Amino acid sequence: MYFISIVWLTNGLFCKVLNLIPRHEQIVGRILGNDFSRPLTILIGSSEIIMAFWILIRFKSRINAIIQIVIIGIMNIIEFMIAPDLLLWGRLNIIYALIFMGLIYYNEFILNKKLHLQS
Repeated sequence: MYFISIVWLTNGLFCKVLNLIPRHEQIVGRILGNDFSRPLTILIGSSEIIMAFWILIRFKSRINAIIQIVIIGIMNIIEFMIAPDLLLWGRLNIIYALIFMGLIYYNEFILNKKLHLQS
């Protein structure tokens, strides 16, 4: 749970809002257009920060996990098709996305189920 939250916080705050990794804004510009890429990148980053805190407070955690998996899947398919040259590992990025999606699924639907059964 903490690792997943840190990934969202790091990507949202450092990579997008603070623009420490400019290719995130370039990806947004390529997909949504350059005219508003900076404000849209900040909006996306802010949403990722909110996601990090939502994970930590555990409110409606199953819905949260499903939303995370869907967002990561859609985002990575779009990036795979439109901006593979801007991704850290190119088209192989989708492999890391699938691993992260699997981690989210395992954490919420396997690990948490076992923890609830032990309580």
